[in-house]
Formats: sequence, structure tokens, C-alpha cells
Amino acid sequence: MANNKNNPTISIIMPVYNGIGFLEKSLPPLADMLQKGEVLELIVIDDGSLDESMVLAKEFGARVLESGGRKGPGAARNIAVEQAKGDIVWFVDADVVVSSDAVVKLKQGFENEEIVAVFGSYDDAPPAQNFLSQYKNMVHHYYHQQASQDASTFWSGCGAVRTKKFLELGGFDIEQFKHPSIEDIELGYRLRAAGGRISLIPELQCSHLKVWRFINLVHTEFFRRAIPWSRLMIRQEKLTNDLNVGVGERIRAVLAMSLVLVVLASLFGLLTWWVAVGMLIVGLIANSNFISFFNRRKGFLFTCGGFLYHQFYYLYSSTAFAFAVLEKAVKK
Repeated sequence: MANNKNNPTISIIMPVYNGIGFLEKSLPPLADMLQKGEVLELIVIDDGSLDESMVLAKEFGARVLESGGRKGPGAARNIAVEQAKGDIVWFVDADVVVSSDAVVKLKQGFENEEIVAVFGSYDDAPPAQNFLSQYKNMVHHYYHQQASQDASTFWSGCGAVRTKKFLELGGFDIEQFKHPSIEDIELGYRLRAAGGRISLIPELQCSHLKVWRFINLVHTEFFRRAIPWSRLMIRQEKLTNDLNVGVGERIRAVLAMSLVLVVLASLFGLLTWWVAVGMLIVGLIANSNFISFFNRRKGFLFTCGGFLYHQFYYLYSSTAFAFAVLEKAVKK
């Protein structure tokens, strides 16, 4: 492995499972970086694909590895890092298209030797045009653009880690997270606990190709993110004040639950509708930054739908946290 502090080498690592439809768009910019010598290698690790993903990856000049079966992206990344030659391993999801200047921004993030990992965000123009895909992408963009650049966690959709530090900490925890979940968030916690700093680079943006539908969005958000993240915070006895679990977000979640309870009480005649209207106004004020952000980019009608769905998001996220708290209490 090279050890040039001024110009560290980069190994791109992309885990893939039946992703040929995505690779046609996500591999070209990475292959271009490889051809220009901006990165040392492009590793595509197959996680048991049944399509022609690896044939296409080889056509783009990628070094193709095999995970040895359907083990999940975390395990696939771990296997690939073991064979990576770069000073930095840059994880890019198969459904992510990076910008042409991503390497420049990524290397700038590592100029400070205290920084052990960096990550970026989705851009605000996802190709999928259905409401939930637009909403989910915009929420991710919003949180990552508003968050502290001195990050408390990590994101592997488009994020990089110093290879030596990644290996020292044992990589992604594939025992605790056997399915794609919050293994990157948990890794970020361990990186910080080990004394490293993580940098969120708002300018390091990428386009997300995923199409979200209601069932898979709620299932993923509730079972693969909200519940395990709640368990992680409860186990550490520390609530993260960053991204979508910050103090402000917790307050807005409480307001969303209160609004639902007030509306139900009004429907049953227990409260006047003026109370519900007042609660709605409070909710709108509390979410004013979110509303303004959405309105500037998507317009009034989309913002109305986005605000309403976001209240639903607060409800099931709060439910997940309450479940995790109750679960721990029962186990005592």
C-alpha cells in the first residue's frame, strides 16, 4: 500500500448485486477517473449476482472480485478492502453516479491528517420522478447540506475512509448487521470513539438512481434504519445531535405526534378545531427551514406533500425509538 501523505492513492470499492441497470450509468465516471489516473483502482465486488453485472464491470476496466455468495454490501466491502491497494478506500454504491470533480473534493477533505473519513450527499436532482423518490432524495440532501461538517457518523453511499484505520477497526460490523442497514453509521461511531475525525463535505454530491415505492421505503426506514439506529443510540446511552436525529428533529417529532393526537381529539369532539389549527401553525413554524428549502427547489404543491409525508416519517421514526426503549426495558 502506498503512503503518500500529500497525494494519497484511492481505491474505489463498489459492491454489486444484480445491478447491471445501475452500472450502465454509475460506472462511466468512475472508469474515466481510472483512465485519467485520478484513482489507483476501481474494484467492483460481486455479491452473488445472477445478471451480467460483472461482464459490464470488466468492460469498464474494473478489477472484479467475488464475495463468495449473497453476503450483503457490508461484507462485500470488507472483503474488497482486504485486497485494496490504495491509502484511501472510497465506497460508492452501485446506484450512485458521482460528479466528475468528486476525487478533487474527496482529496481536499483528507488534507487534514486528523480526518479519517469523509462523505458527501445526494444532489437535488434525482432521475426518478415519482413523488416518494423525489421526497426521499430531497430529505437526504436537505439533512446533509444543513448538518455540521464535523460529522458524528459516516455514510457509505459516497464516503471514503483511510484504509489503515478501516482495517484496524475491523471494517463494517457484519455480525450485528446481517442485512443492509446502518453498518456505516455504526462504523462512524467507532471511528469517532477511536479518536478520529469525520468530515461531511456538502460539495461532494452524487446522483441517486434508486426508485422508491411506499412499501419498500417505509420498510427500509423503519426496520433497517430507525429501529437499529435507536438500539445503537440506546446501547451507547448517547443520543446523536446530528443529521436527522438531532435535538431539533426530536422536538419536531414530538410536535408531529402531538398534532396527530390533537386532530384525533378534535374529531371525537374532545377539543375544538382551533386547537388543531394552532398546533398545525406551531408545526409549520418549527419546520420552516425544511419548508423553505423544499419550496425553493420543488415548488408549493410538492412542498405541501413533502411536509405531510414528513410528519408521517416523524411518527414511524418516533414509534421505532419507543419500541427500542421498551425492548430494552423488557430485557432488563
